[in-house]
Amino acid sequence: MADLSKLVALSRRFGADPEWVLAGGGNTSFKEAGELFVKASGTSLATIDAAGFCAIDRARLDAMWAASYPADTEAREAAALAELMAARRPGESKRPSVETLMHGLFPQAYVVHTHPAAVNGITCGKAGQAAFESLFGEEGIWVPFVDPGYVLAKTVREALETFRSRHGRTPAIMFMRNHGLLVAGESPAEIEDLSARIMSAVLSKAGRRPELEARAVDARALAEAAATLARLAPGSAIRFRADAETLQLGASASSFTPLSSAFTPDHIVYAGHEFLRVDDPASIETAWADFIGRNRALPRVIVIKNLGVFSCATDAASAEKAMLLYIDACKVAVYAESFGGPEHMAKEKIDFIRNWEVEKYRSSVNTGT
Repeated sequence: MADLSKLVALSRRFGADPEWVLAGGGNTSFKEAGELFVKASGTSLATIDAAGFCAIDRARLDAMWAASYPADTEAREAAALAELMAARRPGESKRPSVETLMHGLFPQAYVVHTHPAAVNGITCGKAGQAAFESLFGEEGIWVPFVDPGYVLAKTVREALETFRSRHGRTPAIMFMRNHGLLVAGESPAEIEDLSARIMSAVLSKAGRRPELEARAVDARALAEAAATLARLAPGSAIRFRADAETLQLGASASSFTPLSSAFTPDHIVYAGHEFLRVDDPASIETAWADFIGRNRALPRVIVIKNLGVFSCATDAASAEKAMLLYIDACKVAVYAESFGGPEHMAKEKIDFIRNWEVEKYRSSVNTGT
């Protein structure tokens, strides 16, 4: 195996910084000769080591572009996944990131894909593409939201070819609508410098910043809400926080609109595709039943007017991840105010993520189920 110490250090640097990556999100890769080493699905960048990367035969990966795949969505993704698994080096047992094919399109040695809330203020903003073109149009590509996996890689490939034909070079920056950021470089230092420059440029255009300072709570209302949730989800781990942004966004159904749907696939995987908002603790039980009836799933995030937000999951780690992604959604909503206002994923794309085998696998690995 190649020396992956630099890739490990680079991955941990971004994975351990919540401004760039949360939970099991993001992925990284390194190319050397005929091999590509990419983060294994379900692995955390914050703690990854060399064993957390999957070795791919680049020739077999590139050969996927000559293959024909079914038109049916499920059949197509299953066939592409089978080809991707077959592209692994002999003896490799780990499952490569579903975005491996996309990583292989960039010729640079290092590729880092992250989900920073500030950048997603642009990718999830109604005027985000215009902001991107103004800031990075001459050095990067903007990719619309399409189904992850093979379709996304195909869309990226077309965007790369268009950019090369216009500029005569390969871009090092990619903004992905309702998804995140990708940067590519020949060294970790190049990745670091480019990422820092992008973040600085984005923040220079951002107006209001998220107000996440803690706020005092009504102890009686808190106890009542916690008791209700414990009864509705017996044995579940429950977390709570109260901050200025949550109180402001949860003040009414209208003010909650920026959080009324999912921004990115990671929000769906870790915090659910919909947050539950209620006016008071007494309303939780009825709203809970209605949520289950509509979604055939338990709510993982519950926002209560004038109180705060709860996360609820099968174990402590999952409850904490749900809370982290809720906070991230708040940040994205605030940053998006500077870029035309928030724009959520389309319903059919949300449904795709909820039912996609790959994301179910990733979610199961991260929750231990």
